[in-house]
Amino acid sequence: MPKLKTKKAAAKRFKTTGTGKLKRMKAYKSHILTKKTTKRKRNLRKAAMTDATNVKTMKKILPYI
Repeated sequence: MPKLKTKKAAAKRFKTTGTGKLKRMKAYKSHILTKKTTKRKRNLRKAAMTDATNVKTMKKILPYI
């Protein structure tokens, strides 16, 4: 069995927690911020856990993370 390559685009976006869950940052925080409310921008700062429906796919493209 050959070594598996890590998808680098995903490796830059996801980190593994101590319990093995995948942590990600929220989207929609990069530009056009003037029309977004302060509350909305503040909530986008926080990290979130990857949804359970995507975990199987993410573990496949991140074999060593």
